[in-house]
Amino acid sequence: MDFGDVTLLALRVFREVAERGTLTAAATALGYTQSAVSRQIASLERVTRTPVLERRPGGVRLTAAGNVVLRRAVAVLDEIDAAGRELAGLPADAGTVRLGWFPSAGAVLVPRAVAELRRTHPAVTVVTREGTTPVLVRALRAGTIDLAVLGSAPPFRPPDAETPALRLETLAERTLCLAVPAGHPLAGAGPVDVADLRGQRWIAAPSAGEGTLMGVWPGLDERPEIAHTARDWLAKLNLVAAGCGLTTLPASLAEAVPPGVRVLAVRGGPAERRRVVLARLPGPVPEPAALLADVLRRVAAG
Repeated sequence: MDFGDVTLLALRVFREVAERGTLTAAATALGYTQSAVSRQIASLERVTRTPVLERRPGGVRLTAAGNVVLRRAVAVLDEIDAAGRELAGLPADAGTVRLGWFPSAGAVLVPRAVAELRRTHPAVTVVTREGTTPVLVRALRAGTIDLAVLGSAPPFRPPDAETPALRLETLAERTLCLAVPAGHPLAGAGPVDVADLRGQRWIAAPSAGEGTLMGVWPGLDERPEIAHTARDWLAKLNLVAAGCGLTTLPASLAEAVPPGVRVLAVRGGPAERRRVVLARLPGPVPEPAALLADVLRRVAAG
């Protein structure tokens, strides 16, 4: 048996597993049983004569052979899908770009970029999806999105250690700010001192894959009191507006806060910066993706 015997179904299932990170999640997304997904992966490994997945507690990771298969599978499946569109009477290049974005990018950056691209290039269709950094990086490598807008915090490491390395471009770098209720004692004019943040109640959520709390001012010299947990940034800000606690937010979101919230700078301690990063796989960029990337640059710079 050689690699020419691999089936398209096995490649599609493998790509879904690579993107979702677990056999269970891939089975759910495809509407298959987990055993059916396992059989397709087993058939692929029989053809390759080597494992393509490394089973780990909580998920799977691609082996070196798996990365090779995924890279080729993405190209093959994209060509098959393009052929299907052409046979259906559509152009091979349908003018579609698939964009992934981290949650707070959906407040200002992504809507403005999509609206601007619709105005300047109405023939280009943008399909978007929200996700955490690990989910979006897997989707990039699986070829199910073309571009990803990611958030990055110091020390600004690459989002994964796989090869080939992703192409990363910083769209914007902004300071981290503090959101407080309008009636809070800290809501007066001017920046607040970092020492004034001791003893405050916080609205936060665990950061995916890290031990830090998103929403708590970094580096506090105390165990923070978490009054409420929420992953959605708008939910956090509405809790702030209701007087339930404080949270952090990038300066780029200041114009999107709801009524009843004051956004303040914090002085003292190390400067806290956050980056908005555009990520993609290396290699040629399809024209629709290049057009969207250019619009994202302009909107982020503005």
